[in-house]
Amino acid sequence: MTKTPDERIQLELSVGDVARRSGLAVSALHFYEDKGLIQSHRNRGNQRRYPRSVLRRVAIIKVAQKTGVPLAEIRDALSVLPHDRPLTAQDWRKLSEIWKRQLDERIAGLTALRDQLTGCIGCGCLSMQDCPLRNPHDVLGEKGEGPILLEEEKTSRTLKEIATP
Repeated sequence: MTKTPDERIQLELSVGDVARRSGLAVSALHFYEDKGLIQSHRNRGNQRRYPRSVLRRVAIIKVAQKTGVPLAEIRDALSVLPHDRPLTAQDWRKLSEIWKRQLDERIAGLTALRDQLTGCIGCGCLSMQDCPLRNPHDVLGEKGEGPILLEEEKTSRTLKEIATP
């Protein structure tokens, strides 16, 4: 363990230390490392050692996961940030703005789905005998597969956002 001169603060943490401090299982930390989300190095005894800054990185990963951000997107976002220093407030602002926009899109999509659950969602699946309001004569089935109306609404919202300065 590397410590500061006053011997109180560990500069490097073992995988067990990180697990205890972060509330994650050791196996989860190994998984994160395998996926490129965090990095460690090996000491002379071939034990993993993490910089203290990994605790903030792990906290950000946990927050992003709770909001539904896929691990691949978390990895991509973190990959442009250095592993050799703690993430800053500015780093967090950049990450959270990206994830906030994605979360807003998911919320809008889920809200639209919720609001349409009591009727046909326009999937074109031919599972409903009668849908005079949303899909008379299975017109949507001719447009393709899946939730046609929901996808059209999402595309329309995206185009409006792009066109709005």
